[in-house]
Amino acid sequence: MRFANEDVNRLTMQQLRGREGARVRQVYREYSHKTGVEWDKRTYDHENFDDGSEINKALSAAHTCLYGIAHSVIVALGCSPGLGFVHVGHERSFVYDIADLYKAELSIPVAFETAAQEPEDIGSAVRHNMRDAVYDLTLMSRMTKDIKDLLGEDAETGDDVDADHVGLWDDKLGEVAAGRSYAAEE
Repeated sequence: MRFANEDVNRLTMQQLRGREGARVRQVYREYSHKTGVEWDKRTYDHENFDDGSEINKALSAAHTCLYGIAHSVIVALGCSPGLGFVHVGHERSFVYDIADLYKAELSIPVAFETAAQEPEDIGSAVRHNMRDAVYDLTLMSRMTKDIKDLLGEDAETGDDVDADHVGLWDDKLGEVAAGRSYAAEE
């Protein structure tokens, strides 16, 4: 999915990771050129957000928003956030794998465009701009389809419930309607 129209079946995981790293670095350079935001390399301290450059803070904030969306979709589908294909050994490996599919079109552009505006609070500005970028919620539908495709489930013809369907599970009754209070019935 990361290398559309390319046959990567014979590449090792290490080769794929190298290709992915090169692809993302190229995207960073392109957005640096488009926006005029100076770019050197991706550096950040997990323990100290404010220690990074403005663009690295913007990227961290944007990617974190994307991770949250991916995590929500993964869990809503009943998948394990730790199930990784490219990322492994972390409780959110699958979250990172899925989010990486959308960084080049969503979080990286938002981060660079926001940094170019030089807002006073880069973290807040990026979070607002990410909210605006995903406002129509089509990203969640795309992620749902992509996850199902990755896991071998035909998203179009599967007999599972509609992606817009929300229900609750009761261990005695099975599925029950969501959106109502069951407290009064106890």
